[in-house]
Amino acid sequence: MIKKRLDRESEVRTNMRGGPGEINITHYFKKDEISGPCRLCAELVLAPGAGIGLHEHANEDEMFIIQQGKGVVTDNDKEVEVTVGDCIITGGGSSHSVKNTGNTDLVITAVIVQYS
Repeated sequence: MIKKRLDRESEVRTNMRGGPGEINITHYFKKDEISGPCRLCAELVLAPGAGIGLHEHANEDEMFIIQQGKGVVTDNDKEVEVTVGDCIITGGGSSHSVKNTGNTDLVITAVIVQYS
């Protein structure tokens, strides 16, 4: 399957997981378009100051790849600054949050794979 950029579905979530501001989610592929146990395959855009609140990933792994901008990720109570090219994986009951601390959009590729 090939999906052109203009054919991808987008949505906006406000105060996602209790975080500040709005997150624009553009799905590369929706859950029903993927044969395996993948819950999310999307681009997340966080405006300056926006974030996703602290939440846990039980029975799944979430991977973030930072494509643009900079931010702070809390990974099991440890805050780490992230920037372009950095990768994060959270799963097995661990928790994380992310906040855009820069002056431009923070763009993240996010994939959530569920355990079978």
